[in-house]
Amino acid sequence: MLLAEIEIRHSRAVAPTRRVALGPHWLPTEPSPGYGGILLGGIVAAHLGEVDPELREEFLVLVDDLDADRRISQPRLRHRFQTDVVGLDRSRHKLVGHPDDLVMADVRFELEGNGRPEPQILGAVYAAARLHADARPRVFAAIRKATMWEDGPTPQLVTFLTDLTNVPPAWWRRFSTDERWALEVLGFGPDADQPGRDEVQQRFRSLLRESHPDHGAEHEGAGQRILELTEARRILLP
Repeated sequence: MLLAEIEIRHSRAVAPTRRVALGPHWLPTEPSPGYGGILLGGIVAAHLGEVDPELREEFLVLVDDLDADRRISQPRLRHRFQTDVVGLDRSRHKLVGHPDDLVMADVRFELEGNGRPEPQILGAVYAAARLHADARPRVFAAIRKATMWEDGPTPQLVTFLTDLTNVPPAWWRRFSTDERWALEVLGFGPDADQPGRDEVQQRFRSLLRESHPDHGAEHEGAGQRILELTEARRILLP
């Protein structure tokens, strides 16, 4: 039985232009994120790993911008979003199964992969931004959860996306790659509040003492660790 579906229109893989648009879609979101939100998250989980790492960072920023209803400049991920679908190829994505079995193994994704992965994930998040305002927060939470998945569109992904605990907060995704590396080096994870200057300094000094051989740390690797801590502080406290 069909539970949700979306048609994403995009330039052909060999075309010189890169365009993406939304075709017909049916994305139920009650109770949110619903079958529609799970399908959009599945599309992201299935294709994000194929995207260039530099573009993945841009995609995470776009998710935050769409979730916050900010103005979206074009192009994004080197693709321009448009309403006209004339001349565009299509990819159809479905979630199928039984309505009462959202967490059961026989609920599955049927995803087409015509063309590049970028228009697939772009179509998913642009579709999420068009959903009813009451549904959007949990749908975007499912999409953020999908960015943590690494095993492809397996049946277990459905269960994973329905559990919206431990979702990366939006502020963490707003940092650049270097800033997130620096926060991780200093022990600030994605569930923490954004650290202030004094907190960064305090954490740096504490970890520096722990890493220094004069305070009992192992000599092997101490130099590299101290360099990493120093660089992390430099990035966060320019």
